[in-house]
Amino acid sequence: MACLSIAAFGYTVDSFILFRKMAIPQLSSIESLLAQMRAVAQAASASPLSSTGDTTSVSGGGFAAELQRSLQRVSATENAAVAQAKSFEMGVPGISLNNVMIDMQKANIGFQTAIQVRNRLVAAYQEIASMPV
Repeated sequence: MACLSIAAFGYTVDSFILFRKMAIPQLSSIESLLAQMRAVAQAASASPLSSTGDTTSVSGGGFAAELQRSLQRVSATENAAVAQAKSFEMGVPGISLNNVMIDMQKANIGFQTAIQVRNRLVAAYQEIASMPV
């Protein structure tokens, strides 16, 4: 296989050196960004959730832990609303239809908010994944 020189493509040695000097800072900033993304991913996976079903023991901080706590709150709100609706249907005294409807709407709003957060996270992930490296 023949070895091609830089001049064969219309570039001079000076322009090639200039191009390399310009490209190296851009590569280092991209590699810095990739290193930060790896650190965030490692930190998010560093505190795995317990597989015993205990959802109240999410310890530590960070985005993943806060997201898990938020999902737990949404789930608890939905479970409480469903339990209150079942109690109303069974005729338990002291439970009014107004409270049941308000709690069901609160649960619905929390669920819709969680869906929007998920959609935004997926869109952000897709945007990052499609970035040229």
